[in-house]
This record gives sequence, structure tokens and C-alpha cells, in this order.
Amino acid sequence: MAGQGFFGRTAGRRRGTVLAGLVLAGSLLTGGCADGPDTTGREVQRTLDARAAAVLRHDEAGYLAALDPSTPQLAAAGRAEFANLADVPLSSWEYRLTDVRRSDDRATADAELRYRIDGYDTSPVTAERRLELAERGGRWYITADRPGHRGGQQLWQQGDVEVVRGTHSLVLGVGQEPARLRKIAAEADRAVPAVSAAWGGTWAGRVVVMVPASLDAMGRLLGAPAAQYRGIAAVTTGRAPAPGKASPAPADRVTVNPEAYGVLGDLGRRVVLTHETAHVATRAHTSAATPLWLSEGFADWAAYRGTGQDLRQAAPELRRAVLRGDIPAGLPTDADFRFGGDAGALGRAYEGGRLACELIADRWGEDRLRAFYRAVGAAPSRDGAVESALDRVLGTNPERFTADWREYVGARLG
Repeated sequence: MAGQGFFGRTAGRRRGTVLAGLVLAGSLLTGGCADGPDTTGREVQRTLDARAAAVLRHDEAGYLAALDPSTPQLAAAGRAEFANLADVPLSSWEYRLTDVRRSDDRATADAELRYRIDGYDTSPVTAERRLELAERGGRWYITADRPGHRGGQQLWQQGDVEVVRGTHSLVLGVGQEPARLRKIAAEADRAVPAVSAAWGGTWAGRVVVMVPASLDAMGRLLGAPAAQYRGIAAVTTGRAPAPGKASPAPADRVTVNPEAYGVLGDLGRRVVLTHETAHVATRAHTSAATPLWLSEGFADWAAYRGTGQDLRQAAPELRRAVLRGDIPAGLPTDADFRFGGDAGALGRAYEGGRLACELIADRWGEDRLRAFYRAVGAAPSRDGAVESALDRVLGTNPERFTADWREYVGARLG
């Protein structure tokens, strides 16, 4: 799992988000069974294909037909989930098996659920699922459908999904007033053109935002303890391309923490959604070769660009360090962006990344900043990616750039 993030704290302090890239892959592997491994895999896939087809044609009976008929509560839960999903505009829905393990008339299957939202996703969102199945009368039925390894719930498993369409956005919410979802859609609509101006490159120009009912529900969506996201206003998730490889525009989701986001002022909400939308726009050029100081710094730079915000107010943690004569010796490392530790250090990491991008934009120009970002993401590996891009795009080296950055931090925040 690769991840980038934007740090944030609640009212009166700096807000932010964290980006987590999900990289899922696999091929069909089946365990031994009496009638041969391929037979079980094919039969389980047939059950899943029928379920997927029922979703796309809005066929409740077909959707429920995949569930074990001997367990009535499954039908009730399946009926509710199907109803919750009804308003989500889907263009595709499929399951791809990655592993099947059979024991007599029972089987456990690992699968990728891959779906696209019509008009918004050019490639599918992928979610790992762990399915339990039972064979009855020569047919396999689902007895349980849970998140796979490191996976989370789907929004429609948490309640009825309310759908709001913006000009450049689609907002999906559970347990939220429609008026609040419309306001978030309007805020996302403002973020998209701001990011297009900052990024300057081709991207989808639209964003999908999910708004769960609570912080706890957010944690379940992301498959992580809710406490990890306390004070985090939003999170962007999506697949990152492999280093040095071309990739179609992947599907991303921005997930809003309704509690932390709710205490933000107008500028805070603007910064958060613009930052997250910047991650969506740059995803195809962000890879494992991209350090967090660059991905987070660029998103922060894009978010504050054009706001007129005083940098000394927008970078309070780093400014405090400067005022006490403690300018960091080097650019933030990926480890500096981990949550759960010293909040001040985390704030300085985000602010330091932004100042590095500010430096590039000020000294070499915004076009060079964009070119530098793309060059780093296109490198075949993390080793040497930044060094090569500094040389080829900016005509400098890590030592000079770090010294320039430290001088810039002191001058801008002193």
C-alpha cells in the first residue's frame, strides 16, 4: 500500500487530509477439491457474475438469488443493501476472483469488486472482498460478504445513499441532510477549476465525494480505526500507477469526515477540498517514486494558490520552529508524515513540503514545478527519482536545493 496525505487538526488549528493509494492485483488461484480446482472457481465466478448483472439491471430478485436461501436474515440484509445502492449511477460492476479455497460443500473466495460510476470514473474503483459460500444442489450461494485484507465497508452497506450531482462533482452521502450534501457539492465544484488552473494538465475534471454519517463510519469505510482520522477533514483514496509506467486516469474517492469538516470555516473547507481534488488530478503522475513532501506539498500549494492567505498564518508549526532558530536540516521524509505521533512535527512536514513547492514555483516558475512533479512520478523507482528531476528540470542538485529551501523557509517565515 502506498499513501500520501494532507495533515489537519480541528477548530482553530490547521486542517487536512490523508491520501491512501490502494494497489490491488491477483489471478485466479483455487484450492484443491473433489471435482477439480478449475470447476469450483468457474462455478463460484458464475454466481458472482449473475449477482453483478442483477446490480446493473436493477434486479432485486436476481441480486438476492445469489444468497444462501437457507438463511432468511441474509435476504433481509441483501434487500436493504440493494435498496441503499439503488440511486448510485453505475456504469459497470464486476467481481474478479483471485483465490478460492474449498472444503467439502463450503468455500472461501477472495475477489476484487470493480465498479465505475457513470460519467465520473474512466477506470474502475477496486475493493477487495472476502466471500464465504455454500454449495446446495450443485450451485454455490453466498453466505457472507466482508471486506478483504485491509479493505473497508462500501458506503451502501452503511445505509441509504443520497446522491447529489454538482457541475463538476458527485456527492454520495449516508445519514446526511441533502442541504449539507448540496453545499459540499458546491464547494467541490469550486475546487475543480482551481485545481485545473494549478495543475495545468489533462485530467478528468470531476471528483466523487463520499460523506459517511460519522467518524466511526468513516473508519469502517477506510478499513482503519476511526481514531486515526480524528481531526482529519477528508481522505483521498485511489490506485497509484507503478513507477515509470503509463496509466489511465484512475478512479479516486474523496471521503469527508463529517465531524472535522463540519467545524471548518469557508477558507478551511475550500483548502481541504482543493487539496484533495489536487490528489485526484495528479494521481496518474503520482507513483511510488514520488516522495510525500512533493505529493503533499503540491496539493497544499494548489489548495492555497490564489487564496491570498498569509504564509506565516498558513504554516504556524514551521514558523514557530523558525522563530526559535530551529529550521529543519532537510526536507521532510515519508516517515515524517505518519499520523499518531507528534502533531507539531506532522504539521511541520506538511508545511515544509508546501514551502518546497512554493520555492520551485517562485524561482523556476509554475510550469517547471508541474514538469518536476511529472518527471519524478515517471521515474522507474524511488532511487534517484528526485535527484534526476532536480538536475534535468531545475538544473540543481539535492544539496543545493535543500540549502535553498532552508534559506527560503527562514526568509518567508521569519
